[in-house]
Amino acid sequence: MNRLEMIKIAAEKANAKRKEEADFQASIVKLDARKAEKKAEMKLHKKLTASVKKAGHQMAGSLDFNREENMYYSEKDTARFLADSSYMDAYNANRMADGDY
Repeated sequence: MNRLEMIKIAAEKANAKRKEEADFQASIVKLDARKAEKKAEMKLHKKLTASVKKAGHQMAGSLDFNREENMYYSEKDTARFLADSSYMDAYNANRMADGDY
């Protein structure tokens, strides 16, 4: 092996080492960019979560008319409404006329 071949081999090794280092640095740059993107996404998520928690009392489920106990009239409410209404008067008049009392 002569001197020229040895220089050529050493230059190829140095070139490969430089290329490997450049690839490594490029991967680090990509990783840093992904980390920054993920960090920004998490910051937005945290901000949205905080705003949702802050507005939790305004959620649809927390309104009184959406609660199960407020969705339907109770027997007491229905009886109170019918007692003073013309519906009940007409019902009672028809019931007595039909002899269904």
